[in-house]
Amino acid sequence: MTKQNSFRYFKTSPEIIRLAVMMYVRFPLSLRNVEDLLHERGIDICHETVRYWWNRFGPLFAREIRKKRNFPSQYYSNWRWHLDEIFVKINGETHYLWRAVDHEGEVLEVYVSKRRDRKAALVFLKKLMKRHGKPNEIVTDRLRSYRAAMKTIGNAEVQEAGRWKNNRCENSHLPFRRREQAMLKFRRRRSLQKFVSIHASVHNHFNHERHLNNRETFKLQRNAALVEWQQLSAA
Repeated sequence: MTKQNSFRYFKTSPEIIRLAVMMYVRFPLSLRNVEDLLHERGIDICHETVRYWWNRFGPLFAREIRKKRNFPSQYYSNWRWHLDEIFVKINGETHYLWRAVDHEGEVLEVYVSKRRDRKAALVFLKKLMKRHGKPNEIVTDRLRSYRAAMKTIGNAEVQEAGRWKNNRCENSHLPFRRREQAMLKFRRRRSLQKFVSIHASVHNHFNHERHLNNRETFKLQRNAALVEWQQLSAA
């Protein structure tokens, strides 16, 4: 069975669509910033076109990335997970963005909820473990919802809480905070959940750990990631 071309009804070339989506999701740029940067390259589009493209193709690209990286033993580690939550405003109402990363900073799962009680933590943990299995250690802050949810699941003995031990997850929130500021916050919970899921997949794809590798290794990994991106949903 032949693979269906995702760009078959679009007059714009797939290369331009991939470039626009990557620029908007990966970098802290607004829709109009992407429009201006593409115009500088001789590509005349409206900022609303960029909005439509990332809504239409962002989930598709993120799904393709997850398919290629869906090998826990190779890409994700069950040695130690870091869990944390941050406040997010949606139309002036406070919501909570839960995030889980492994010891190398790979984003494992993101989840948006209205509360940060035991029920919300339980939903988040179940989603996380359904996709990635059970870890050896889970590092959290001192929020009691984590302890209550882990007692329900039956893995409270693997939890480790401390004031400075969860800096790995705290730092992983920074790219999203920059994107949130460029996007002037969010208006709907559904759009926030959609964007953070896409943003996490793209962040993982282009996360080369340049502080751990030499310049040559980093350049090879960066080129490989860019080639793979250009092949996403290829006709």
